[in-house]
Amino acid sequence: MDELGFWPKFVMAVLATWRVTHLLASEDGPADLVASLRARLGSGILGQLMDCFHCLSFWVAAPMAVLVSRGALDFLLIWLALSGAACLLERIGQEPVVIQPISPSGGVDHGMLRSEAGGTSQYAADDNAGRHATGSD
Repeated sequence: MDELGFWPKFVMAVLATWRVTHLLASEDGPADLVASLRARLGSGILGQLMDCFHCLSFWVAAPMAVLVSRGALDFLLIWLALSGAACLLERIGQEPVVIQPISPSGGVDHGMLRSEAGGTSQYAADDNAGRHATGSD
């Protein structure tokens, strides 16, 4: 693998970091081996590590960084970059976060909340009617 340049090795290390981390944190594994390992680790520090993709990617990236880096300073930066890239890949694969509007409880009208999603509201219509009535266009 020494004949490959830096970038092909880095991309392969990113993908390998994501794959191993995803296997350990989110999958049961072949013949449920990972699931049984996770159950044996319980709720201790290692069991908690297996439940957190971001934490686990940090440790999975370390040996991958050894394969890619050329020196000690390179190792530290590549280690963090591999973990960060694996976390970004994990986030890309998740469902997008949708923020739902909160409707006021109890039917209280605060005069500032819009009642329609399109941005037009009764207040805008009333305001336009007022301007036409006064001739202030």
